[in-house]
Amino acid sequence: MENKTNSKKKLGLRQVVVAGMLSSISIVLGLTGYGFIALPTIKATILHIPVVIGAIVEGPVVGALIGLIFGLFSIFQNMINPGVLSFAFYNPMVSVLPRVLIGIVSYYTYKLIRVKSHALRIGIGAATGTITNTVGVLSMIYIFYAARYAEINGVTVNSAAKLIFGIAIVQGIPEIIIAVLVTIPAALALKAIKKR
Repeated sequence: MENKTNSKKKLGLRQVVVAGMLSSISIVLGLTGYGFIALPTIKATILHIPVVIGAIVEGPVVGALIGLIFGLFSIFQNMINPGVLSFAFYNPMVSVLPRVLIGIVSYYTYKLIRVKSHALRIGIGAATGTITNTVGVLSMIYIFYAARYAEINGVTVNSAAKLIFGIAIVQGIPEIIIAVLVTIPAALALKAIKKR
């Protein structure tokens, strides 16, 4: 039986350990470059997967905490290794808020979906968490930096929205597939261990 008070109680020792462990995994994946999968035209990220796993296994507070650490690391990473869009990631509304929401959206999607298959519920939670990350970050870039983004890409502001939408689809689909394939077995294994 799942713990129904995950989101209402203070964090227990196990939850703090899980949050720390999964946050560390995100940071190591980011620092080593293993958190990015090179595809023909883009790099898909898997840095959000520990956030999704933490949320589904330990609840939305743990997921949000891992997402917060992921977001803060994103700011730090863009400071020490700046790129063309780093200016956008210095803004916590771009780099932190969507990452915190990954855990919350993943958990409540997983919890509220009414299907019998536990694996399918986890997969749907992973997919919605991934969409939250991709769409959240790209939407915030557009909201705050549409003109600058358009200038960098040599397009009009109106075309920037189409470009961002296209990136969300092209990048989002592989990220969803990878997140679902990794999250289902990982979350099932951790939940099985948790029940012992």
